[in-house]
Amino acid sequence: MNTVTLKANGALFTDGNPVDAEPLHCLSFKVLLEAEVTVRSLFAMLERYPLLTRLNAFFPTYLEQYRQAPSNGCRCDDFKHIEFIKTVEMVGFPGEPRLEIYSSLKGVGESEPREIRNYELEQLLDMPLKLGRLKHIVFGDKVDQFEFATVFNLFEFIDGVVWELSFHGTLRACALRR
Repeated sequence: MNTVTLKANGALFTDGNPVDAEPLHCLSFKVLLEAEVTVRSLFAMLERYPLLTRLNAFFPTYLEQYRQAPSNGCRCDDFKHIEFIKTVEMVGFPGEPRLEIYSSLKGVGESEPREIRNYELEQLLDMPLKLGRLKHIVFGDKVDQFEFATVFNLFEFIDGVVWELSFHGTLRACALRR
């Protein structure tokens, strides 16, 4: 399987070579994250490869918030890193069974992973970002929940992280109190 590596500075590399200004051919590649990658690295990648910003309607709003944020120190102490995970859930039994596949972002620390939807982007930009495992849930039964190693492609990673961020905190444009 072809792989693409995201560097901490937002650069993409495949086979040890930097990806040029046209990264679309890498969207189906397995994504790997350099150890120092943070949420900020994702936005640096979007600035480096502006064509990728056309993949999701939330990108312009979040890029503006990213550009207005301080250049460092955008962290919270409530968890050690943020993890991007994939869930495959069998639901609807009894009745019409179906399979739902979705991604999520969780704050990971000493205890159970936690939701990060109450955090603003400025609190998350410098948090380490890691790829997690696949969680398989059988008909909502926590006993029949399994975790597996998995692969994320570059498109799933880019679109999934920003999609999840769109539910976290409050977009400035939508804030009622401001």
